Amino acid sequence: MDANKSFDPVLGQIPSGIFILTVGTGSKATGMLASWVMQAGFEPPMISVSVKQGRYVCDWLTEGQPFVLNVVREGQKELLRHFVKGFEPGEPAFEGLEIAHCARGVPILKDALGHLECEPATHADSGDHRVFLAKVVRGKLNAGEGKPMVHIRNSGAKY
Repeated sequence: MDANKSFDPVLGQIPSGIFILTVGTGSKATGMLASWVMQAGFEPPMISVSVKQGRYVCDWLTEGQPFVLNVVREGQKELLRHFVKGFEPGEPAFEGLEIAHCARGVPILKDALGHLECEPATHADSGDHRVFLAKVVRGKLNAGEGKPMVHIRNSGAKY
């Protein structure tokens, strides 16, 4: 192992949640798997989310498009399989899934543990990712039991 990368196994041990970030409306709506998310403030309520630069979703968030952060429940592996490959622009992202829409028209996954409706406030580049700070404007914990899915990676050098 490269001495400069000896920290990769430890970096991978930082736990993260598993989320589906949805953005866009109508035929432009899409979703992506997101794991680098955390609460970032109380008043107003804020979250941070990191998206790989070069993804069109990153461009949309940079433009200020509102998004929904859907919290994946433990055991929802089928939801992960659906979103893990990603979607090209214009490709239908929600076929076979039950969705609703927030007040801004962004899809909400009905089977998720809950969701947060967010508006990007600012961003900062962090190497190959862009970190967005977003204001939470609405949200709901869905009925049913469960805990959020948590992910630990083998290496901090890759997803």
